[in-house]
Amino acid sequence: MIDEIGRIAGEIWQLLNERGELSISGVVSGIQASQSTVYMGLGWLARENKLEFTKKSKGVFVKLK
Repeated sequence: MIDEIGRIAGEIWQLLNERGELSISGVVSGIQASQSTVYMGLGWLARENKLEFTKKSKGVFVKLK
């Protein structure tokens, strides 16, 4: 499972690198994995201090630092 989460974290990084800031739901929609696995991948990247989160009126958005 750890390998899969790491792979998904890499896909999330690539998605944000290509598209820029996205909503959390946009990240989930852009990655072909379960919602919980995408959340774990976001947590992985957040723990590595690679993400910046912003709360907006339409939800939480994320972008690369």
